[in-house]
Amino acid sequence: MNSSKTKGMLASVALTAMAVVSQPAAASEGLTCAPGETYIMNVMVSGHPYWVPVYQGFKQAAAAFGCETVFSGTPDYDITKQIASFEQDLVKSPAGILLHPMQSDPFIEPINRAIDNGTEIVTFAADSPNSKRTAYITSDNLAEAKFAAEEIVRQVGDSAEYAVLENPGQSNHDLRVTALISYMEEHYPGMTLVGRQATNQDSNAAYKAAASILLANPNVAAMWIPEAGSAEGAVAAKLEAKSDMLIMHADVTPATLEHIKAGNIHMSLNPNQGVQGFMGFMAVHLANRSEVFDPFNDWKVSGYNPVQIPFMDNGFAVITKENAESFDLNVYMDGRDPS
Repeated sequence: MNSSKTKGMLASVALTAMAVVSQPAAASEGLTCAPGETYIMNVMVSGHPYWVPVYQGFKQAAAAFGCETVFSGTPDYDITKQIASFEQDLVKSPAGILLHPMQSDPFIEPINRAIDNGTEIVTFAADSPNSKRTAYITSDNLAEAKFAAEEIVRQVGDSAEYAVLENPGQSNHDLRVTALISYMEEHYPGMTLVGRQATNQDSNAAYKAAASILLANPNVAAMWIPEAGSAEGAVAAKLEAKSDMLIMHADVTPATLEHIKAGNIHMSLNPNQGVQGFMGFMAVHLANRSEVFDPFNDWKVSGYNPVQIPFMDNGFAVITKENAESFDLNVYMDGRDPS
C-alpha cells in the first residue's frame, strides 16, 4: 500500500465528513442523533492498544452527529465472554454496535437477533459474513499478504526458508497467513515453508514457537506474523538466538514499535485504525438511518436494510524505522479523552 493511496482514502473520508457536517440543518437533521442516542464499539481483549485509535475515530465521527458512544467488550481472549459482553450491550438498547467478532460463526445468531430487535450491527477487522450484519470495514488482508510476500522475497531472495505464526479462527488473521502461503507457492516456488505454528496472540507461546523453529531450522530467513502480540514473543526468541531472521507482522503495539525503531523487526503492515473506526461509525449510523435515502433497487419488497456494504477497505500503512515516530500511541493520545 503506497502512501498516495492512503492519503487519497483519508482525503475522501475527510471530504465526506465535511460535506455531511456542513449541510444546512434542514438537510442534515435526519442524521442528527436524538438526545442520549448511543452507539457501542465491542471488542475482545479490550485492553489491547490496537483498539485505541479505532475508538478515537469512532468517537470523532459520532461527535459530528451529536451521538454518544461507549467502548465495550471483554478483557479476555474468550469467545464465550465476548458474546456475553455483546448480550449485555444489547440490554442497553443501543442504536447500533460496531463489532469485532473474535470468531465468525458463534456470532451469527446474536448478530441476527440484535438486528431483528432493532439494533444495527457492523463488523470491523474481523467478520461474521453469514450473519445479517450490514457492513464490514477492514484492511484488505489479501493485499497485506501479497505485500508481505513480495517484501520478504525482495529482502531474502526467492529461494529461502520462511516460517509463519498464526491465530486460527479469527478471519482476518487466517486470511493474512493462508494468502501469503498461497502467494508464495504460486509465484515463488523456491521459497520453502519450514515452520507453521499457532500462537493465538500469546507472546509467551510465540516465544516458544519461534525458538523451536529457529532451533530446528537455523537457516530460516524470514517470519510472517498476522498480529503484533505474537511478534513480541518472536522477536525475543530471535534476539536470544542471535539470529538475523527477518520479522514482518501486521498491526502494531508500543513494544513492536520500539523493535521496529531498533531494527529488530523489519516492518509492520498496520491497518489505518482511525479510518476504520470513523467509517465503522458511519456505516452503522447510516444503517440505522437508512430512511434518509432511497436506492434504486428492490429493498422495499425484499425487506432488507438498503445500507449494505459487504466490504470497505480502510487501507493500511507500512511502518518502518524511518516513519515509526508517526505511530507513537502516547503522542497520538496526548490531550485526547480515552473514555
